Amino acid sequence: MTSVNVNGLRAAAKKGFVEWLADSSADVVCLQEVRAEPGQLPEAVREPEGWHTLHAPAAAKGRAGVSLYARREPEGKRIGFGSSEFDGSGRYAEIDLPGVTVASLYLPSGEVGTERQDEKERFMAEFLPYLKELRERAAAEGREVLVCGDWNIAHREADLKNWKGNVKNSGFLPEERAWLSRVFEEAECEDVVRWLQPDAVGPYTWWSYRGKAFDNDSGWRIDYHVATRGLAERAVKAVVERAPSYDQRWSDHAPVTVTYGTGH
Repeated sequence: MTSVNVNGLRAAAKKGFVEWLADSSADVVCLQEVRAEPGQLPEAVREPEGWHTLHAPAAAKGRAGVSLYARREPEGKRIGFGSSEFDGSGRYAEIDLPGVTVASLYLPSGEVGTERQDEKERFMAEFLPYLKELRERAAAEGREVLVCGDWNIAHREADLKNWKGNVKNSGFLPEERAWLSRVFEEAECEDVVRWLQPDAVGPYTWWSYRGKAFDNDSGWRIDYHVATRGLAERAVKAVVERAPSYDQRWSDHAPVTVTYGTGH
């Protein structure tokens, strides 16, 4: 399973995404910040051979947008989570596969003191109850849940290089971090990369295009696999597919790939 914020899928497709997808061994790929209507995407990107796709563009042109690519045809597909404000915003979609529901999430990025932060907080307030309901529903059906995506929150000090300089900035606010803790506790989910690498610094998944952030590995870990416990326990390996050099990046984020065992 792989999750990546593509920072505009049309641009990423011209810079290496198509080749990356062709080489991927993932069964499911979750994309965020697609920023395109399906009709604006080349067919090889919209419906690549060997993949079943679900695209959830935002009503606001050129913004947000999430997609899922799956090797096998989903048993069910849903866009949004029952929110009158956010279901058309291109921020959440999910598919049902045998034994697991997989979702792609693009949580608003926010900016302190602006309407964008208010929007982020409204989204968070609506999304946590849904996630708890989804977990309960899945458990009753004997299913696991995996929400992959750009959560736009670094949970711990180990999740960003310059944490001291960001305690008053969106993405590392105490209330945002506390909310993410509630996600793990109340929805009974695990941060899978942290589950596998509890003492690691990073691994970072996003680096600003400004300055030498990528070259200095001065990044943030804001892209997560959030899974119910049964699925987290089947995770065997997690890798951030960081580009070998700045000029080989096709996004300011890197794909986060987790290998899950089949279970018992």
